[in-house]
Amino acid sequence: MSASSSVTRLESMLHARNLDRTVVRSLSGTPEILAETGHAALDELLAGGLARGHLSEIAGPRSSGRTSLLASVLAAATGRGEVVALIDVCDRFDPVSAAAAGVELANLLWVPERARESSRDFGPSIKRALKAMSLILDAGGFGVVVFDVADLPVRTIRQIPMTTWLRLSRLLENTKTVGLLLGLEPIARSAEGQTVVLRPGGAVGWWSGTHDRNRLLQGLECEARVVRTRRPCHEFVTLRPEFEKPKV
Repeated sequence: MSASSSVTRLESMLHARNLDRTVVRSLSGTPEILAETGHAALDELLAGGLARGHLSEIAGPRSSGRTSLLASVLAAATGRGEVVALIDVCDRFDPVSAAAAGVELANLLWVPERARESSRDFGPSIKRALKAMSLILDAGGFGVVVFDVADLPVRTIRQIPMTTWLRLSRLLENTKTVGLLLGLEPIARSAEGQTVVLRPGGAVGWWSGTHDRNRLLQGLECEARVVRTRRPCHEFVTLRPEFEKPKV
């Protein structure tokens, strides 16, 4: 058997088991398999955007711009007319700020879970949140589905079995949905998923107002780096999302 026929046979076997996209193909940069984040500089590092049909990550410490970048991703998705979902494990999502950042709330399914840092046992909350994530992915039809565990202790997240992330990755296969994990550090991603690591920029934030009681956050500067992709990049790009004062 020639080498070319062997390769053809191997590709056919992979295709039959839905493994061809993971093992053989690479991201082509076409719009149908990528979702723009709303930041041109970050999209360039991501080779066009976040990969659909895979589990990606946004990781960084507090005040690193995680929430701002998440709002940008959701705003970009709802701006394209897509329906998005957010499983909010610690119930920290602020709809007013999200709407001010451009998120179309009518296209957002928000699933809050009240896991609190004062609790010693996060197990039941995480279990319910993962069940909600599975049900949403199984239902389909979402452009972006986010699992936010950024406010849980790292040691708690590390106790989640790797098989759990593999199961979620399996549910995303062959779909047009971007699976997105939000956490303090990289957790788990699928084969062609991307990891965006954030850190605070030089100027952490700038404010309006003349007194502590009427100051309003106008913007937050952070830096983002993309790691563990087929096109790895070690440079940081500066993200400066702007916030407008919500209309009362």
